[in-house]
Amino acid sequence: MKYESQEYWASLIKMSLSRFFILHVLHSQSLHGYEITKQVAAITNGCCAPTEGSLYPVLKEFVNNDLVRLEVEFVGGRERKVYTITDSGQRAYAVAGKAWGEVAAYILAAIK
Repeated sequence: MKYESQEYWASLIKMSLSRFFILHVLHSQSLHGYEITKQVAAITNGCCAPTEGSLYPVLKEFVNNDLVRLEVEFVGGRERKVYTITDSGQRAYAVAGKAWGEVAAYILAAIK
């Protein structure tokens, strides 16, 4: 049964947390997609790093909802999309941090 599978629960958690960590890395600096994935992987020890297939739909959603701004740069004749968190995205990041902090405390208390 899928509900008894650690992979099921882990994928749900990772999917949600990766959104938070995408905003987290953009909170500090503007980045292109590969760098976002690389930094999220580094700070989560690979746990919540989005795949290319999951990263870009989230970034598109964030752009469409004014959490992130997209700028196109040309580096060495190649197009590079750079993402920058907006003021609205900074506020969403702050709220998300509080929400995840609260939930984490409940989870840690429940599994003790």
